[in-house]
Amino acid sequence: MAAKLVLHEDRLFPSSPIERGIARELYQSINSLPIVSPHGHTDPSWFALNAPFPDPASLLIVPDHYVLRMLYSQGIPLEDLGVARLDGGPSETDMRKVWQRFAEHYYLFAGTPSRMWLDWVFHEVFGLRDALCRETADTYFDTIGTALKTDAFRPRALFDRFGIEIIATTEDPLDPLLHHARLIGDGWGKKVVTTFRPDNVLNPEAPEFARNLDRLGVITGCDTASYSGYLQALENRRAFFKAHGATASDHGHPSAVTFDLSRREAEDLFMRVRDGGASNGDAELFRGHMLMEMARMSQEDGLVLQIHPGAFRSHNTSLWATFGPDKGGDIPMPTDYVTALRPLLNKYGNNPDFTIIVFTLDETSYARELAPLAGHYPALKLGPAWWFHDSPEGMRRFREQTTETAGFYNTVGFNDDTRAFLSIPARHDVARRMDCGFLARMVAEHRIRLDEAHQIAEDLTYNLVRKAYRFA
Repeated sequence: MAAKLVLHEDRLFPSSPIERGIARELYQSINSLPIVSPHGHTDPSWFALNAPFPDPASLLIVPDHYVLRMLYSQGIPLEDLGVARLDGGPSETDMRKVWQRFAEHYYLFAGTPSRMWLDWVFHEVFGLRDALCRETADTYFDTIGTALKTDAFRPRALFDRFGIEIIATTEDPLDPLLHHARLIGDGWGKKVVTTFRPDNVLNPEAPEFARNLDRLGVITGCDTASYSGYLQALENRRAFFKAHGATASDHGHPSAVTFDLSRREAEDLFMRVRDGGASNGDAELFRGHMLMEMARMSQEDGLVLQIHPGAFRSHNTSLWATFGPDKGGDIPMPTDYVTALRPLLNKYGNNPDFTIIVFTLDETSYARELAPLAGHYPALKLGPAWWFHDSPEGMRRFREQTTETAGFYNTVGFNDDTRAFLSIPARHDVARRMDCGFLARMVAEHRIRLDEAHQIAEDLTYNLVRKAYRFA
């Protein structure tokens, strides 16, 4: 017989009875607060069109790079998991077989956040009570597949069921935002907003960079062959995104480096990188200067500046060539913030009306660099534990290494940063439980009062994220 799928009511709470009791009390006070998801990669067409989701494997396995990377690391080809090849070569199209392979290897996810998120989805969303394994694979596939055909499991119904108040998607500057326009027309414009992600027109090493600049010029009517026209085009698109609900821009550069170039230096650099003739040094210099320009524009249009540095994208070259990006081949790198951000912070960091949110994949920088910086500059806030560290231990390390220097109020709550829509409430639940556990320890050690812990728990769950991303 299959093992039972059980979600313990005290999961992730401290093992100490005193701390566990406090954590339980704190959690009960904030568990029903709405979900605010300020940064992620869900598809806006889901909410605009409100069409039924496809089969279980296409929804929960094929697009999930966390799932793919674990299975690939154990020798399972991505073709066998239903991932399409760029060259149109053969890959599995029978989604029941894909699901069966996943179920047979589900044991690999023990101890990972993916296991927690998926178990929550299986138990809470689809009402399954037997654990996923080879023997229950067909039951899971049929139960989930049948549910997905009903109106109760369409995207907008699940949005409301999950208690989501607002969700931000992420689009590049060339996107016409047609789905967001439809959402605005349907009265959903305050629920699903966009985020401006201009990497493909700021990074000279991005694929088809020169062509992207040409397209940017056509869309905006600006002369993107000149530096001044290029800046005007970016300002044009930022305004367009803001009109479609954007409150933030997002930047996934390899590093956090910033440079404050003179106008003449910037113009000369732009001409070197414009048509693909830039050296690696020129590319880094240009990215760093354009982060400074994005900060300048944020002073004018009010968009929050998010910086997501430190990922070596598509480290596995052959996998990227066969399947494209976002297949689990991105790897964290060491990242400098003190010297890298100094030009930007010296120019804009003292402005309390400006918000810069910095994320990291380099945990060694928490206590040494990021917390001291955020504990000083009024504009700088710390993004939550992110990506590879979006996990119970990652969240615990984040709080332990940043709170003493930056406090709670120089952080911005939690964001899920996910393409997996059904996992959003599971991810927020993990963050809420971990924060309540951390606060419970502080109360038990008489470092903060219980009434303070209740207020901080509410702020970490709801108030800080609304304030930081200007949703109020």
